[in-house]
Amino acid sequence: MPTQARVIWDPGFTAYDFGPGHPMAPVRLDLTARLCDAFGLFDHADVDVVSPEVPGDDLLETVHLPEYIAAVKAASADPAAADGHLGIGTEDDPAFVGMHEAGARIAEGTRRLCEDVWAGEVSHGVNFCGGLHHAMAGNASGFCIYNDIAVGIRWLLDHGAQRVAYVDVDVHHGDGVERIFWDDPRVLTVSLHESGRALFPGTGWPGDIGGPAALGSAVNVALPPGTGDSAWLRALHATAMPVVRAFKPEILVTQHGCDTHAQDPLAHMALSIDAQRTAAEALHRLAHDVAEGRWVALGGGGYELVDVVPRAWTHLTAIAEHRPIDLAAAVPEGWLEHVRMQLARQGPHRMGDLDPAEGPIWHQPWDMGYNPHSEVDRAIMATRQAVFEHHGLDLWFD
Repeated sequence: MPTQARVIWDPGFTAYDFGPGHPMAPVRLDLTARLCDAFGLFDHADVDVVSPEVPGDDLLETVHLPEYIAAVKAASADPAAADGHLGIGTEDDPAFVGMHEAGARIAEGTRRLCEDVWAGEVSHGVNFCGGLHHAMAGNASGFCIYNDIAVGIRWLLDHGAQRVAYVDVDVHHGDGVERIFWDDPRVLTVSLHESGRALFPGTGWPGDIGGPAALGSAVNVALPPGTGDSAWLRALHATAMPVVRAFKPEILVTQHGCDTHAQDPLAHMALSIDAQRTAAEALHRLAHDVAEGRWVALGGGGYELVDVVPRAWTHLTAIAEHRPIDLAAAVPEGWLEHVRMQLARQGPHRMGDLDPAEGPIWHQPWDMGYNPHSEVDRAIMATRQAVFEHHGLDLWFD
């Protein structure tokens, strides 16, 4: 029997650190691992926690240009010399000592999970340190130095995979992964994000559907600011789910940026932890339905460091272990005490946001009717009109 779940983690991953005041503070990873540990998620016999080494440049060069890797290495050794060339040394991506090694280990972690899941050694893999979806082949972007997702997917393609589905529910468009596989029909990229009219990187429109050799392989759902739980889940189920099912992937890779949360300081969506957990459960079921359970789940964005990121990715890890944590469960007191001592603030006391008495979130299935007066429904329809014909899907029914 394969190991149920493999998780990438050791405290050294907090070395991916852009410095004081940067939104992507590494404490979010530390708190996530501590919360997983507080729930005993790292203690089970069918769960492995692994610590990858720094890979050679040959792995990174499967996705990134050699001159870009060389520039990252140079800035990693001498951050003061970075001047913004190739996106390194900018406000978003300031250079720091050890930047190359820190980013490369994240990429190797995701690649390792892709290999282990593809080989059948592991059922599900989780790298909440990964999900760095903005990095391009030749430049850093949006807090992302190396694109671990693309490195993992490229490894799969190079080792026999013919259909890889990638679903990205981060609040920002998954532009780097999409661009790297833009004209490759073997990779389906689906991004559900806040509209580029309101948010970085300003891309990801419904009409962006892939290159000439891969029309329909890129799926973009550009949602309005303020989208809440039910509407967001409606969009997910009305776009990503039917397209992935039609694509029939051999493996599912998902990115779970939790910056869609209402408390996130860098975006404008209105989701709860409850909706994010619901989406993770739905994508987990999808992997079992269409890809024989082969699932690699990654982190991503998320900048409310205490109340949101640790809970969201602890839920994700627990789901991958087939040990889901109830939304009404109390956050362990030991973890809360650590937050008080280290950060001088209070942490959340339950694993969900919503009143448990109100029951689970309900979303209206698409085939119950399209509302042209709803901005969310118009966004859904624009995506369906752009890509559904390429997958032989009906515009009006799920």
